[in-house]
Amino acid sequence: MAYNDQTEGTTNREHTAVSTPTSRRAFLRSAAMLGGSALLMAACGQATQAPAPTAGAAAPAAAANTPAAGATPAAGAGATVGATAAAKPAATAAGAAAPAATAAKPAASGAIKGVEIITDKKPTKFAEAPMLADLVKAGKLPPVEKRLPEDVLVYKPVDEIGKYGGNWRMAFTGVGDAQNLERHMHDHLVYWDTGITKVVPNIAKGWEVKDDGKTITFMLRKGMKWSDGEPFNADDIMFWYEDLYLNEELNPSKAAFMAIGGKQGKVEKVDDTTISFKFDSPYYAFLQSMASLDIAGHLTNGKNAMGIWSPKHYMKQFHPKYASKEDLDKKVADGKFKSWVDLFKFKNNCEQNLDCPTTAPFKVTSAINTSQMVVERNPYYFGVDTEGNQLPYIDKITFTLAENLEVVNLRAVAGEYDLQIRHIDIAKVPVFKQNEQKQDYTVGFWPWQHGTDAGFFFNQSFNADPEIQKWITNKDFRIALSLGTDREQLNQVFWLGLGEPGSNAPGPGSPYYLGPESRKQYATLDVKQANAMLDKMGLDKKDSAGIRQRTDGKGPLVLEITTVGAAFVNWTGIAQMVGDQWGKNLGIKVDVKQTERTLRETRLANNELSISVWSNDGSDNPFTYPPHAMAYNQASGIGPDFGKWFQSGGKQGQKPEGDIAKQQELFSQGKGVSDEQRIAIGKEFMKLYVDNVWVMGTVGISPALLGIVIKKNYMGNVPEIVVGSTPGQTPGNARPEQFYFKTKQ
Repeated sequence: MAYNDQTEGTTNREHTAVSTPTSRRAFLRSAAMLGGSALLMAACGQATQAPAPTAGAAAPAAAANTPAAGATPAAGAGATVGATAAAKPAATAAGAAAPAATAAKPAASGAIKGVEIITDKKPTKFAEAPMLADLVKAGKLPPVEKRLPEDVLVYKPVDEIGKYGGNWRMAFTGVGDAQNLERHMHDHLVYWDTGITKVVPNIAKGWEVKDDGKTITFMLRKGMKWSDGEPFNADDIMFWYEDLYLNEELNPSKAAFMAIGGKQGKVEKVDDTTISFKFDSPYYAFLQSMASLDIAGHLTNGKNAMGIWSPKHYMKQFHPKYASKEDLDKKVADGKFKSWVDLFKFKNNCEQNLDCPTTAPFKVTSAINTSQMVVERNPYYFGVDTEGNQLPYIDKITFTLAENLEVVNLRAVAGEYDLQIRHIDIAKVPVFKQNEQKQDYTVGFWPWQHGTDAGFFFNQSFNADPEIQKWITNKDFRIALSLGTDREQLNQVFWLGLGEPGSNAPGPGSPYYLGPESRKQYATLDVKQANAMLDKMGLDKKDSAGIRQRTDGKGPLVLEITTVGAAFVNWTGIAQMVGDQWGKNLGIKVDVKQTERTLRETRLANNELSISVWSNDGSDNPFTYPPHAMAYNQASGIGPDFGKWFQSGGKQGQKPEGDIAKQQELFSQGKGVSDEQRIAIGKEFMKLYVDNVWVMGTVGISPALLGIVIKKNYMGNVPEIVVGSTPGQTPGNARPEQFYFKTKQ
């Protein structure tokens, strides 16, 4: 199978869009008619009991912005006209290129309208942003024709050709919020379309799958450049493979995505613009993984010495194969690093090292570990619109640090962000609706199909406390906790009644959907049955307050639950309510510990967390983003030590047994078969996931995690509906580089 800028991908499915109801009651009717499967919520504007943002100390204001700053150039000229008008790219091509064949058949109730990647025509003339044109005139930058590759990536924008200029203001919550940046950059070799229905070209202009799925060859763009103007080619991928990936100090454990059938694949250079990944067994899932977060690219995973490519021309000065020991030792000492490995990973981190070049649409100019992270357009970005205007349209993005979720939402309600998709609290939707007209924004909703926005991950590899280990690894204990959880109460309080209470199973938009029964499995409140199960398993001794006692005689049984603040959903509040329910309904005491995200990640990787709360995003397509659906790696709350074992091929961590091991086997098996066969295997994989309650679902199939969109009305080319996807790095699949500022009204 070959794809050379004209062939469609192989995975297609339909998505349903729902027209916006005019009231919460109308919404609920619509949701009921659809079985709750497409929670494209709308209309909470008439809700009367809305939890408003609480008052607090004044937070630093978001960055100032002139939404439509720029200029409208005359044909062939770059003269500015006014400070409030955005720069309109010159229409230099003879005409808009014809769109490529559409992907999925539109759903009956509405189609996903997104960017089209044009593969059969390309512009013959090109234009650029005024700020870049000025640099060209000053002799500081080559002309746009010399900055672009011969084979440009051509976008047909969502609605129209955009305008240059502007500073897009949004929030981030610190170094642990790196995905906020990475999702907008979608720096992948190949990528997904807006509806997550097919793989499309990105850095690679095409690919070919041959040798019965054992060889996947990617064709790169001739003449493509890094953000510093240096050539990008197959040598940068071979540098990653030979000098980063195979280096035992940088990567002592080899990635599971580079293996099939227990054997690691190889990377070979064919020529300067052609690279092949070769495996001993068929690996048909590799292309989709390459398009997804599991592999991602240099901007996302360079800091881990992963990411498939690395700027050899820049990074070889920090590698012992190319630099002298004396020079390298001096760099390590001057930078106060512990070793050359730490130095190298820092220098390869585009988010913190501002000198590191990138292939992404924007380049970081103010680091992520500051109060304002700033990214500015990459003057060598390889994408253009159908009229030949180099993307991105927007000059820069300013991410302003917010200390917690409440600060983000206070600022968003006040209209301080131009487009905010991350960290918007579903409980604040009525407040946002009430302020839409005043603050000149629109509230939108993007659907997600993962099963739970607040999943309780029971660590099956936890061994720090034998008593706790005994219970959280007991399936009946997990089922009892699930039966003792009042999801309807959670839904009303934290989702305004607009979520879908249920298990961890994915929704009907997932190819791995197991049917409506799976959403209800062990997910209906049954206090009597839950208590009977707990009594039967030996937890029948209680103190005078009715709290169940440990069986080792060390007092009450206390379950510690770790949450993260400044996140997406109010996980701490949800955990506290679940803890109250377990105490009242089951006699199980809970201690909720809120922590910072990076600390949570460290403690999880060290196998220190017994129960933690996170969403199970990505589990709707586990072959492209498995960490929340299985013990895949050290970030898997289901069992980080089992994940280490899986990633290292048995060299690290703990060896799993039973259904955890079976799930890992199914995952490996599914990677090597056709899409149709993979779906069948995936459903068996998902059944184990649901049956074992390794993740206890609460409420999901909603936009609560990353699908509530606060969009200023002067923002253009933002799709009305985007399919939410962690593998697809939403909002990256909406192609932010073609967003633009309209003339402000």
